[in-house]
Amino acid sequence: MNERTNSILMVRPYDFGYNKQTSYDNYYQKLLPNTSLQALKEFDQMVDTLRNNGIDVHVFLDDNLNHTPDSVFPNNWISLHHTGEVCLFPMLARNRRLERKPEVFSFLEVNGFLIDRVIDYSHYELENIFLEGTGSIILDRKNKIAYCSVSKRSNEDLFFKFCKDFEFLPIIFSSFQSVNNKRLPIYHTNVMMCLASDYVVICLDSIDNKNHKKLVIDSIKKSGKELVEINESQVENFAGNMLELINDKGESVLIMSKRAKNSLNEKQIKLITKYSKIISSDIQTIEECGGGSARCMMTEIFLPKK
Repeated sequence: MNERTNSILMVRPYDFGYNKQTSYDNYYQKLLPNTSLQALKEFDQMVDTLRNNGIDVHVFLDDNLNHTPDSVFPNNWISLHHTGEVCLFPMLARNRRLERKPEVFSFLEVNGFLIDRVIDYSHYELENIFLEGTGSIILDRKNKIAYCSVSKRSNEDLFFKFCKDFEFLPIIFSSFQSVNNKRLPIYHTNVMMCLASDYVVICLDSIDNKNHKKLVIDSIKKSGKELVEINESQVENFAGNMLELINDKGESVLIMSKRAKNSLNEKQIKLITKYSKIISSDIQTIEECGGGSARCMMTEIFLPKK
């Protein structure tokens, strides 16, 4: 199975802004005024950059029917699989649940993709159980391994159910960040870990439990991937929030923000560029106000074509 794709779904936000409902455990968010227009500019520039580098970008336009300030981050509520299955995920923040729109399905079908069935976990919200898509879950599709760092937004039991339903081997662990001299859970796994075909960018320093750390390292090494270690300061600059894609020539590219790229040192860049071309875009407003970065903005499309 190809674990990389050339096609992605992105959602152009109608009214991007600070989301108070997600700020309680996302310590990267900052309250900034009048961010919507600048965020749209950054979004459009990123789309142009990706398309100019041979990425097949499908942009769904958000509407003003509901207040969805985080709609620019679709990877948390939907995943699109090579089997034709679409998976919908339960979200912690109530206004983020409004991002799940059936119009996205018809949009994908109009754009030539085949949807066979929908697997909907969103009803777990009624039980206060959450698993926020590929924010919570890092998928090694080739080796059928799934990684998840437990948090309020990443429920262990539902993660195991996902792995059973989609036939992945679960690797569960805990990761933390330092906030006001306290070690608090990192809200999404994809903040501290990016898995590519030949390497894994990861902040091992955030995994405090030695047994958890060994479990993750052993799994990565057994799968034949090279470790690219980043530190907590680089995580704060979204250096873990990256995504490997392939361009229209079949070449590996690693998508990240300009801020993330600037935080990398020479050794890390050398390791990454041994396998992938780095593509970066300036999305500073989206990062600072939304508390998410490039990877969160892209939902990979593995759906078969009609």
